[in-house]
Amino acid sequence: MNAPVTSMIQPDHTLGQLRARLEPHTALPLVFNYAGRSIQPGYHVTEIKAAHFSALDCGGNPDQWAETVLQVEDLPAREGNDTMSVGRFLSILARVEQALSMDPSSRVTIEISRPGEAMQVFDIARVEKGQGRMELELAMRPAICKPRHRASQPEGACCGPATQSAACCA
Repeated sequence: MNAPVTSMIQPDHTLGQLRARLEPHTALPLVFNYAGRSIQPGYHVTEIKAAHFSALDCGGNPDQWAETVLQVEDLPAREGNDTMSVGRFLSILARVEQALSMDPSSRVTIEISRPGEAMQVFDIARVEKGQGRMELELAMRPAICKPRHRASQPEGACCGPATQSAACCA
């Protein structure tokens, strides 16, 4: 296989960016907004995965990237159980970071569902301070043909921001 290539698709938010946006607001509740609804106050972070992918796209182009996958179960509140605070969420991430090698530049992926529903995959579209809470606005992650996406970009901009590797345009 050719030399590793950094992903040509710019992550919506990296783990480091997410932490930096949340850290000043540890006392606030953390709410996920997805698929036209807000997560229920009893949600549960069921798993955090440090994933490393090597792939070959449909055009035969190699790619490599890291993701931090947060799996969340959307549950109603139980008695005495308020919405998770940003501080608690960050402490969960810190505990995982002690056990796993977590790449701060990894793309954050959110897998979320209610019991009995199919899990959906989201990117973080925005991290915003709302009225008395921090909100993660999630956007559905579509499938993408990387060669077609690359071909649709203006000349010289096929890989997105200048921080991307020029090798992805070769």
